[in-house]
Amino acid sequence: MRALVVDDSRTMRRIVAGILERQGFEVLQAEHGEEALAVLEEDDRFDLLCIDWNMPVMDGLELVAAVRKNRQWRNITMMMVTTEAEQSQIVRALAAGAHEYLIKPFTPEELRAKLELLGLVSVKELA
Repeated sequence: MRALVVDDSRTMRRIVAGILERQGFEVLQAEHGEEALAVLEEDDRFDLLCIDWNMPVMDGLELVAAVRKNRQWRNITMMMVTTEAEQSQIVRALAAGAHEYLIKPFTPEELRAKLELLGLVSVKELA
């Protein structure tokens, strides 16, 4: 499984990437939406994009819309990982094509739960 973490915060990219790597993902990173599109144009074999909303150059909502416009990227799962917590923002992101929404700050367990919900990692077996 491959993931692309898109966030203008280097620290946040490292946190999300670390959690994903512990779940078995190979992770690449991009600082903003335009850089993410360049990565996808070079190699689009990604299972997941984790996207921040507020970024310079191209924000997360614009990135979601751009990915959805490209037929060859339609199978990529997109999750917004952002501080935008208003219900209207969540609705906008999901309407634009994001599959899931995770509000910062979050725990590794919350991110894993979203991955399970999306079918990207297996559900932990109960002891």
